[in-house]
Amino acid sequence: MKFSTVSAFSLSLILSQVQAVPLFGRAESVSSTQTTKAAAATSTPFVWDNGKVDTYTIHQSCNATNKNQLVRAFQDVYDVASHAKDHILRFGNTSEIFIRYFGEAASAEPLGWFSRIADGDKSNLLFRCDDIDGNCQNDGWAGHWRGENGTDETVICDLSYSSRLYNDQLCSQGYTVSGSKTASSWAGDLMHRLLHTDSMGELVAGHYADSFEECLELAKTNHTLAVRNSATLRYFAIDAYTYDIAVPGIGCLGDYKAASKASSDAHTSAPKTSLAAGAKASSVPSSTPTNGDSVTTTAATGTECHTHADGVVHCS
Repeated sequence: MKFSTVSAFSLSLILSQVQAVPLFGRAESVSSTQTTKAAAATSTPFVWDNGKVDTYTIHQSCNATNKNQLVRAFQDVYDVASHAKDHILRFGNTSEIFIRYFGEAASAEPLGWFSRIADGDKSNLLFRCDDIDGNCQNDGWAGHWRGENGTDETVICDLSYSSRLYNDQLCSQGYTVSGSKTASSWAGDLMHRLLHTDSMGELVAGHYADSFEECLELAKTNHTLAVRNSATLRYFAIDAYTYDIAVPGIGCLGDYKAASKASSDAHTSAPKTSLAAGAKASSVPSSTPTNGDSVTTTAATGTECHTHADGVVHCS
């Protein structure tokens, strides 16, 4: 009887130890699972567009009033580019406005340019007010792209703040799409300067035609270039905005046939320059700075010329 009691006790002890083994194993398994879940919860998720910047950088050289006006101007160029994109998404290449500027072209490329301007990454783009290259001292210069000195930088001169219209002023003060320069508005001017930058224009958008009537002619003769012509993109965007948004269903296109005739008369007396990007003008004054993008207007002829960083002059 004594032997049986001891044996029973020993057997009970052994069984309790055997049963304890899997319990410890399960505890370790639970602990390992909890650690894995905790690690997963604290790891940084993959963000495919990490680093994307949606706003333009304004240089510290711009004072408070400069910044206030530039922020409003940036909103204007966004609104015009965004609407140009929406207009194309709605009508494709079938609207009267699209055909006017792009002829028989497909809508994909201009749609891409306006999407780029409205929604593209702006991390490399810089707007400054310090006249770092000294070009704001030149008569008629309201701003310029810095060219080789800063391929993604734009200088805004003081003249811009007193000579540009905001979107809510379009179709007023005598402004018409066909009779006014695109640089008359902040949206048109900034779109021009953005397309000059490497980040936005990607060395493809350029000057293949400049004046309103030249853009209309380009649409008829070479729509492949029209869809990447800087002036064409600006005229289309502003025309669509003024017709669809500013003065709905009416717009302010103006008498473009009369404008075309006046420009034709001006071209008869104005120096002839190449329209192709990269073509040197034959009559660039030696005193003309070669760094920047200026706008000068000759009252007698209505001729507007701008000089790029590489010395190229375009007149319209």
